[in-house]
Amino acid sequence: MGFNPEPKFEHGRIASTAILLVNLGTQIPKPIWWLILNGIILNVRPRKSAEKYRAIWSQEGSPLKVHTEKQAKLLQGYLGQSIKSPLVVDYAMRYGAPSIRDALERLKAAGAERVLVLPMYPQYAASTTATAFDEVGRFLMATRNPPEVRMVKHFHDHPAYIRALADQVRERWRADGRPEKLVMSFHGLPKFSLDRGDPYHCECHKTARLLAEELELPRDAWLATFQSRFGRAEWLKPYTAEVLSELGRGGVGSVDVITPGFVADCLETLEEIAIEGRDTFLQAGGKQYRVIPCLNERDDWIRALARISLENLGGWYSTTYDREATARAATASRDRARAMGAVV
Repeated sequence: MGFNPEPKFEHGRIASTAILLVNLGTQIPKPIWWLILNGIILNVRPRKSAEKYRAIWSQEGSPLKVHTEKQAKLLQGYLGQSIKSPLVVDYAMRYGAPSIRDALERLKAAGAERVLVLPMYPQYAASTTATAFDEVGRFLMATRNPPEVRMVKHFHDHPAYIRALADQVRERWRADGRPEKLVMSFHGLPKFSLDRGDPYHCECHKTARLLAEELELPRDAWLATFQSRFGRAEWLKPYTAEVLSELGRGGVGSVDVITPGFVADCLETLEEIAIEGRDTFLQAGGKQYRVIPCLNERDDWIRALARISLENLGGWYSTTYDREATARAATASRDRARAMGAVV
């Protein structure tokens, strides 16, 4: 396997550290989305639901991309208050643009000698986190002079992440009252993933338990479920749609649904949970259905993300960085290289 071309080497260049946030993908390209929306959805869905569906796609584009980009910018600003050494925060998508490879190449060309890859999946799964790691590995295999790389496996039980979720729930309940049930819906995976040793199922349940404990909820006040089932194979249970239907038929009048496995709202939360889930619950006899948004750009979540980042950046940054001294040392290094015949 050959190597990709290297950017021009510069003696005395000041190295930086980078954080690369990775999310699943930009979902459906905007032109295709509008064709689906106007050609299918608006013709087959009730008008009220269709208008809500239309609102999911903002003028800025995919909601997942929009939120992830904003999270990266906010994290950069927050970390910049304490980290004085050169630091760049960027983002990439496992599927779609900007790709992981393109983002890593861009960071490397800009002088990043150390990169922390932080998948935005709280719970580890081979189909999500591991495939992001695979893309990083492919980049490294094709790079003659690679940066140092660290990869964050998961943060499903990180106290700051759990507190951010709990604070969001508490805010909703202080404003609108507490429902009869809190449904914590996680993205589904085929059951064979659990049978083969994938820890995702266990990590989802641990997140749910910790969130319930933080909220001091009795065991009969909350449920952990799994959404987004495809095909005929058995997926992780219980299925969110079936639970919502059972709750409605069983006389539960009000539910709040939160999706702890998503740190940014996307089609799976804004359509499947907010629209389809509401229809399922209300049609089964439920009275009040509310969706608690993802963490998105909440200040407590960005602070939690900063804490997770700092814990994994150990030794890669400085809070007492001297820019002038570093610049002088870089200039001296470049001058020494020139004196020895280097072409800079």
